[in-house]
Amino acid sequence: MEIIILILSGALISIAVYNLLQKQLLRIIIGTVLISHGAHLFILTMGKLKRGQPPVLKETVTSYTDPLPQALILTSIVISFGITSLLLVLSYRTANENKTDNMDQLRGKSNE
Repeated sequence: MEIIILILSGALISIAVYNLLQKQLLRIIIGTVLISHGAHLFILTMGKLKRGQPPVLKETVTSYTDPLPQALILTSIVISFGITSLLLVLSYRTANENKTDNMDQLRGKSNE
């Protein structure tokens, strides 16, 4: 099960890198979203997937699930949502003011 999630995480990160290298602002934003999702899956997998075990240690429990990866992922989800909303607002304003979302045109390069 962990191998499948690691492969999915690697696929998400590779697709994200491909999108980050594109020229359109929306694809760059999609790349940042995908790379954060890939990182979430990676953190979850590195925390060792244990099913059916409680996340807190009591006197009767001998084996438990580590709650730290879930806490890190929840914090990361909130941060990535804020970053995504900020990037969407900035790209919307940039596209409205400059009438383009092409990174080469925004840098001042011609379409040649």
